[in-house]
Amino acid sequence: MDVKPTRGVYSRVSLYAFVLAAAGIPLYIHLPRFVSVELGISLASLGAILLAIRVVDLVQDPFLGWLIDRFPKAQLYFGMAAIVGLAVGFPLLFSRADVLAAGGLGALALVLVLLFSAYSLGMILLYGRSATLARVPTSAELLKLAGWREAGMLLGVIFAALLPTILVSLGASGQGYGPFGWVLAVAALALGVLSAPIWLRPVVQGERFSLVELRQAGAIRLLLLALVNSLPVAITSTLFLFFVEDRLALQGLAGPLLVLFFLSAGISVPLWTRAAARFGGRMTLLIAMPLAIGAFVGAAFLASGSVLAFAAICVASGAALGADMVILPALFSVSLTKARLSAALAFGIWSFAGKLALALAAFLVLPALQVSGFEPGAPNTPEALQALNIAYAVVPCVLKLFALALMLTLPAEEADV
Repeated sequence: MDVKPTRGVYSRVSLYAFVLAAAGIPLYIHLPRFVSVELGISLASLGAILLAIRVVDLVQDPFLGWLIDRFPKAQLYFGMAAIVGLAVGFPLLFSRADVLAAGGLGALALVLVLLFSAYSLGMILLYGRSATLARVPTSAELLKLAGWREAGMLLGVIFAALLPTILVSLGASGQGYGPFGWVLAVAALALGVLSAPIWLRPVVQGERFSLVELRQAGAIRLLLLALVNSLPVAITSTLFLFFVEDRLALQGLAGPLLVLFFLSAGISVPLWTRAAARFGGRMTLLIAMPLAIGAFVGAAFLASGSVLAFAAICVASGAALGADMVILPALFSVSLTKARLSAALAFGIWSFAGKLALALAAFLVLPALQVSGFEPGAPNTPEALQALNIAYAVVPCVLKLFALALMLTLPAEEADV
């Protein structure tokens, strides 16, 4: 482990981030519709499964962070274990729908535990090793690393968002989910191997970890902000396909609109990075958060078939997401580095906060939609579609306002990079 590769470090970080993002899209975007339409499992049952998995994560994610900190020379093995878990899990999930349907909730839960565990391990390692992967562990270099990492994430998101549509155009049956799992598996293995040299860099470790010191560093406030700020995105991600295809009746356009959303986020990343470096994290978020709120308000008033208006909303909300993806993790990493705290365990807690937002979104809105009478892919009553409208646009708007209020309470020194 004495090798210290310096060439192409950030581009390889982008490759690893690409894999994780491409894995995240199926888990965050495609899963609700796939499970309800292809497997015939109710929305309420899926919400319960995701919440139960978060109970596992409550223990698992901080443990994975502790494990990464405890065995710093094993980061290559951790990095590859995450890749292998994704490569095994996605074919099981998407390519063997017949087996999953026969196995019921138990089989689905086991496959999801494997996928979420592998995803968590990779994310905690990638974010927790920010000081190691940066050329030097300074605030400016950590922000630069964040830009490269999030650019790779967004490219991975675009790839995974477009993939089912491309596969259908090439002749795949249904929604293209069968070959979807295999393509994700091959991509994960190939890019995982190409990015492996980043895990040979000598580890820059913090000296200690405690919740008291995490609070003193200001990281607890950032964790709470990240959780609340993630809830609107988690809700809209969970309901995106439903909103486009059932509420707006834009059949076949969900993939391109999703790509537009994340492409806007990707293009905005370098702009937000420069803005944060010049004006600070607080001022940059004060621009981005109202942009997201305006997008949610606009979505609530769309009429069926409003493709151009929703495309504009995707651009605005995507741009706002770009700021969230870069600035909040960078602020968290800077606070840990300044306090010389062990980052992997802290990012284990950060990872759990993000996934808790997804679970709460699924647990709260999916059963509520089922109670309203909403059925994915079927004719729905105006009342059911209005419930979907409230869940997709109104609830996230309220939550984003709360996140904005929380951000304004942060001390100035904790809201800047």
